[in-house]
Amino acid sequence: MTRSHRSVRHEPETNVELNPLFSRPGESTIFPRFTIPDGESLPGTAYQVVHDEVMLDGNSRLNLATFVGTWMEREASQLYAETFDKNMIDKDEYPQTALIETRCWRMLADLWNAPDPAAAVGTSTIGSSEACMLAGLALKRRWQHRRRADKKPTDAPNIVLSSAVQVCWEKFCNYWEVEARYVPVSVEHPTLDGHELERYVDENTIGVVAIMGVTYTGAYEPVELISAALDRIQDGTGLDIPIHVDGASGAMVAPFLQPDLVWDFRLPRVASINTSGHKYGLVYPGLGWIVWRDAKALPEDLVFHVSYLGGDMPTFALNFSRPGAQVLLQYYLFLRLGFAGYRSVQASSRDVALYLSHEIGAMDAFTLWSDGSDIPVFAWQLTDGHSQNWDLHHLSERLRMNGWLVPAYPLPEGLSGITVQRIVVRNGFTRDLASSFLTDLKKEVAYLDALTAPMPDGKHKEAFHH
Repeated sequence: MTRSHRSVRHEPETNVELNPLFSRPGESTIFPRFTIPDGESLPGTAYQVVHDEVMLDGNSRLNLATFVGTWMEREASQLYAETFDKNMIDKDEYPQTALIETRCWRMLADLWNAPDPAAAVGTSTIGSSEACMLAGLALKRRWQHRRRADKKPTDAPNIVLSSAVQVCWEKFCNYWEVEARYVPVSVEHPTLDGHELERYVDENTIGVVAIMGVTYTGAYEPVELISAALDRIQDGTGLDIPIHVDGASGAMVAPFLQPDLVWDFRLPRVASINTSGHKYGLVYPGLGWIVWRDAKALPEDLVFHVSYLGGDMPTFALNFSRPGAQVLLQYYLFLRLGFAGYRSVQASSRDVALYLSHEIGAMDAFTLWSDGSDIPVFAWQLTDGHSQNWDLHHLSERLRMNGWLVPAYPLPEGLSGITVQRIVVRNGFTRDLASSFLTDLKKEVAYLDALTAPMPDGKHKEAFHH
């Protein structure tokens, strides 16, 4: 079939049909879905087609599933538009952007109580998943160096994780051939807390990952208890095992709302910390951060060096070209909010989470798993015996009809027989919006409770992936 013949086919599933209002003389009113069109169209036409398509995505502000920021101030959006063209990897072409990146991770090193923030090492990343990959690589390489120095084999590294860990750690273990040793959660130990940790670590353990804000429930893992357990293990076996703190969410909440909680570089065993600038760092999607305690925590053979303005700039990343605009947005927010501003924003989100969890926990249908007092995230299950006619998947579908995205999913290994729903309260989700959500939630629960027979037994669509 020639291209000209292919371009005039009008099957609705293979073409996008243009509203006549937006077509101009000489323009096609049909665009192929899966092949590049033969000719050009006007900017306004192409804009309208894409605009109308993504309109079907729904309202991101009503997405209570995502941790990723969905709102910023007008000035931030203006700065974003002005710096779309910045490439973060071009540090010699954009030296000021590179300098601002360094300022940001130095600020984070100070926020996370690095012994000497000036001696810390850090970088921005596309997100906290890339940051976790870099953290894992650093742990593995440090372990390899120690093993080789002792003339021991390096072919069987392992890393210890909670079964509630985010999927990026599963990817790390798969991609870089590290055995994942999962510590299952339980009702008695709903997070990794150091209990029986000695069963999982050995001379091949490159590190232990602690999560500041488990994605399933929002709860902090007690890093101090994990560190104390590893201290005891070292006293008994001589094994000196470092900790990486996956603070994707909590590392930008705990310093402001729980400043006395010891989880960061105040613990000598903590080698590195990552966070998501685009979560509770309050930036639009596409930004993560990782900071190492000092240069010893990041093996030099993993670092590449570029020079700019006659100076040396170390770089360590999986990606090459990537946006620099989000780094500038993070700096904008650090200047705009300061410590007091971040504390106020995070406290407001926590207040909304506590309000919602209190109201939901008071409903007969639900039993809380967490209340949002750590990070502003909480989860609940259907109360045992409440109903045989519906479950949380049905409720999730009913809420979606109102525009709300609230996932239902099983808890991780050890508790996988329990299904929960979870809400992430982000900046921009106001008390007023929370009240509107509660109204819809109660309406849909009343509808489901009034059923006289079970909902159809269909296969539930996977609502969420960790």
